[in-house]
Amino acid sequence: MSALSQEALRRGWCPSTLKPMETGDGWLVRLHPPGATLTPVQLQRIAALAAEHGNGLIEISARANLQIRGVTAESHPKLVERLLTEQLVDEHEGDGPQRVTLVSPLAGRDPTGLIDAAALVALIEPRARTVDGLPAKLGIVVDDGGAQALDGFSGDIRLVGMDARSAVLCLADRLWLGPIPVTEAAPTVAAILRDFAALRAAAPDQIRRLRDLSSEALASLSTLPEAAAPAPRMPPRRAGLFALENDRFATLVGLPFGRCDAETLDRLGAALAKADIRLSPWRGLAFRDLDRTGAEALLRLAGDLGLITQDDDPRLSVQACAGSPSCSRAEAPTMTDAAALAAAAASLLVQGVTLHVSGCVKACAHPTAADLTLVGRDGNYDIVPGGTTRDKPLATLDLSALLTRLQPGQDIHARLVKAGRSMGSQG
Repeated sequence: MSALSQEALRRGWCPSTLKPMETGDGWLVRLHPPGATLTPVQLQRIAALAAEHGNGLIEISARANLQIRGVTAESHPKLVERLLTEQLVDEHEGDGPQRVTLVSPLAGRDPTGLIDAAALVALIEPRARTVDGLPAKLGIVVDDGGAQALDGFSGDIRLVGMDARSAVLCLADRLWLGPIPVTEAAPTVAAILRDFAALRAAAPDQIRRLRDLSSEALASLSTLPEAAAPAPRMPPRRAGLFALENDRFATLVGLPFGRCDAETLDRLGAALAKADIRLSPWRGLAFRDLDRTGAEALLRLAGDLGLITQDDDPRLSVQACAGSPSCSRAEAPTMTDAAALAAAAASLLVQGVTLHVSGCVKACAHPTAADLTLVGRDGNYDIVPGGTTRDKPLATLDLSALLTRLQPGQDIHARLVKAGRSMGSQG
């Protein structure tokens, strides 16, 4: 098949999807499947394209983005052609966000959900695309209020279902408003986005996200009354077998630290004749609309392939970026080290303690605070308890010393035990 025209290819090279980002192992290509949904055959095709035009490594980010690594300047146009021709990517022109919403991978089928978050997303996304001047990383969290709570993800705008007909809205994760009828949620969000875009256009150097607005400017974006934050919920299950509506099931599978190879994804797709596949913000995949036998068989296969199939897997509590040598900015091999750290701190991680292993100060994998944040520095790590990559470190250690101080009776272990107890008392 002949290559697409350069004009068609340029339309695909939008900043947040098909326009590549240069990394240490080549170009990284991020893609958004149409409707954020894949079939088993489509999953296999993406795996095949990743092996043919990249280095065979595939990632799912903490914003549920699918990424192909190791693409080259020569292979990128061919990859773009196949993605567009086979309708494996949802792309549009412009510099704004390609997909603004973050939602549970079970949304719309979860019997515990109070509202249909999937239907709400389908209304919000097209409205957001009509607003010019939005930042590429703008995010809207749509939480159905059920068991799959999205409290752990930051958002410029957050919607949380309160009952079957209403939701509350939060701006910049600090100003709660509402409640509002679910039927008014999408137009309300669109109006807020338009007003925010206008403020941003007037001061582009000072305003990048909603969090950059003053309290007064933030409140001016809506006439809704202030509201109390929803009551805290139990942490969500991030992997395993889930019962859906109408006697159907879903299998949630996590990729260790958000990464796997093309062959693994191909084998998962090949095992299914039919499934509704969604990307999970817990760095994995949800295979929905299965019968119980098929869902359990897929879970066993995923486990045999080394993927995460149980919610108490310590790797689920570790956020790690690609690290060196995959990323040219990274100063430590975070992906390799994360496995050793997860094993060393397993007893703490299964209790909910969080660990962020970042190759540099950029914090691509986890921009907010963790119970323990490690920042790569010349092959070692800056140690930041209870903070972000930009906070002052307690010390700088090599991996061996760090693993030692994570053992019971050592100081870092004691700090994390205390953090775990504090978290438990708040819950």
